[in-house]
Parts: sequence; C-alpha cells; structure tokens
Amino acid sequence: MSNVDTRELAKFSEMAHRWWDPSSEFGPLHAINPLRLEWVESLAPLDGRQVLDVGCGGGILAESMARRAAHVTGIDLASKPLGVARLHALESGVDNLDYIEIAAETLAAQRPAGFDVVTCMEMLEHVPDPASVVGACATLVVPGGMVFFSTLNRNPKSWLFGIVGAEYVLKLLPQGTHDYTRFIRPSELAQWCRAAGLTVEATRGLEYNPLTRRYRSSADTSVNYLLAARKAVT
Repeated sequence: MSNVDTRELAKFSEMAHRWWDPSSEFGPLHAINPLRLEWVESLAPLDGRQVLDVGCGGGILAESMARRAAHVTGIDLASKPLGVARLHALESGVDNLDYIEIAAETLAAQRPAGFDVVTCMEMLEHVPDPASVVGACATLVVPGGMVFFSTLNRNPKSWLFGIVGAEYVLKLLPQGTHDYTRFIRPSELAQWCRAAGLTVEATRGLEYNPLTRRYRSSADTSVNYLLAARKAVT
C-alpha cells in the first residue's frame, strides 16, 4: 500500500457512480476505449487469454476485453469504483471477469507469470512510483507475453493540451484531474520497461480534435500515448 496516493483514490471514488455515464467526466475514457482495445488486440489477440487490467477503475477496458472472450482480472485500490465495475458486469451478464482490491506489487508477489497479457492504462501518472508498477506488470506477465501502458507525455504541448485545454478550456475533465509533474516521457517509460526485462515493441498516440469532438489513433505521441512491450523469454 506504500505506492498509492490516497488523494487520488478519494478523487476517483467520489466520482465512481458516474463511471459508466459517457456524458460524465469519464466520457473521454469511453471515447478512447475502442481505440486502445483495437490496438491491444492487434498486437495480442485476447480470445482465450488470461488478461490482467491494472488500475481498472470502474471497468471500462476490463469489461470490453472480457467481451472479446478473454478471461479478465481487474485490480484497483479504490473500492467504490470496483463496486461499480462489479455491478456493471453483473447487469451486463459478463461472467468471465473478476475484480480484486489489491496492489499490483502485492499481486505480483502472489501470482508471478500468471497472465498472458497485462494492461495498465491511464494509471501510471496517478501513483507516486510508476516504475514500481511497471516492474510489477513485468513480473505478472508470462515470458513472451505482452504488457500495454498508456499515459501522458511531459512537455509544453502536453501541458497545454492535457491540462489547460482538457481541464480548463474544453472541460473534458474536471480541474485537477492530472498533475503535470507526474506526466511521463516515452523515453522514461521505455527505460523502466528495459529495467524490468521488457522490450518495447510499439508506441501509438491518441489525438483529440476539438472541432469534431473525436479521438483518433496516430503516430503522434506528444500528448497521450500508448506503449506495448514484450517480456523476454528466458
């Protein structure tokens, strides 16, 4: 429990009941979810796989992966979002999906190499020690398995678009959702991956068009980006 920001847990817990409302502050997650899901499956087909979603929140990505016939475990340390995730899965009839309130590092000690695919989306920028989470994800995935991360780059453009634009001008997110000092450059994330025994295989950017109000996948990783890495086979 040392690698947790209690203020972040409280913030997302307060909004938990709106997690599945696409018109709420979680609307951007609903909008980008098809893009990140397709990208994950293009590199690691999910059918029949044991998949772990680290920092699953209310379960938007976890449930969508379960619908692709994966056996999904979602973990988080915020109990209210997990309660929302469990209820939504029950109401939706998705039964190949489990949610556990546990830290990634704790689960890594219990189930090393327990999953074929590990995802960790929009979570690293909310914890005090993101490198520790990367290391835990590497421990949790099988040799040869894939780990997927998504986060925000750290540069003037990402501050302008990710905070000023998203939180203050367009009001896509509540003010204070992100802390710029916790944004992560791709080079930093790649370094943590290498230190954990992961080899970076691909990156992808997510761009928002304020005129069309749509997101699209692109090669531009200057603001929001995804990174895919594979664990070495020893």
